[in-house]
Amino acid sequence: MSVRSRSRTQLSTVVVVFWLLIGVFAAFQRGYLGSHEPSCSSLGSTAVTVIAGPLNYLGVNPKIKCSTPEPSK
Repeated sequence: MSVRSRSRTQLSTVVVVFWLLIGVFAAFQRGYLGSHEPSCSSLGSTAVTVIAGPLNYLGVNPKIKCSTPEPSK
């Protein structure tokens, strides 16, 4: 592996980690990381918010709506 490709890989890794940290911070600010009851929708919205990263501060407000099937009685 050449020095140039190694430095690109390291830079890409730093950018991705920084991107995700900004997303975690945005999820924290929106209260998604609280102690409320986890559900499909809240977990999905949290994951999408983390992945969206800095886009959250540009007006992106990703939400996931889903439901899990209830067990039969």
